[in-house]
Amino acid sequence: RAVLMTAYAAGLRVSEVTALKASGIDAGRSVIRVSNSKGSKDRYVMLSAQLLTLLREYWKAVRPPAPYLFPGLPPE
Repeated sequence: RAVLMTAYAAGLRVSEVTALKASGIDAGRSVIRVSNSKGSKDRYVMLSAQLLTLLREYWKAVRPPAPYLFPGLPPE
C-alpha cells in the first residue's frame, strides 16, 4: 500500500519509487528528493501530510534496510 500510495500521491514512475532512499524524504520542507529521474536529473516532488503519516507507519512496521525505502526481494 505504501509503495502504491507514494507513486500516486507524488506522481512518481515505478523506477523512481523503487530507487527512493529514506534520506531523500525531507519532512521539514515537505518534499521528496527523486534521484536520477527521467533524463538522469534530480528533482523534488511535494510530500503531503497524509503520505508522510503513511510512510512513518510503514517505517516503524518494516524498518527497511538502508539505503532504500522500498527494497526488493533478496536475490535467492
